[in-house]
Amino acid sequence: MKHVTKVHYHSVSKNLDVYFDDDSKAVFSCEFLRVHSPSAEVQGHGSGPMKLVLNKQSVGIKKIVPVGHYALRLDFDDGHNSGLFSWNYFAKLQEQQTQLWNEYLERVSENTKNKDSVPIKFIP
Repeated sequence: MKHVTKVHYHSVSKNLDVYFDDDSKAVFSCEFLRVHSPSAEVQGHGSGPMKLVLNKQSVGIKKIVPVGHYALRLDFDDGHNSGLFSWNYFAKLQEQQTQLWNEYLERVSENTKNKDSVPIKFIP
């Protein structure tokens, strides 16, 4: 299991650098972290699909709180702070970052298409 050794938040670019004990590093945008929060609010309850979180392009992190020796709580400036980002979860995000981001963008695109193509009832 990989452990996080250090994090560094860039408030201007709104990126979080996460350093691991295998000397690897991941750079996550706040938007990516917010829309992939491990909270039940985002992940959904039970085996249901992950919720689609929209309009988080400008979200930032206002506080990073260590939780024991295994996780961080990220307090986002939109008020969300209920997900614990464990070392395992950060490692999963690092490993699957490109795939997860592409899937998210596809879901956003589908959502936008669906809104644009809502049938309009015509009443004569």
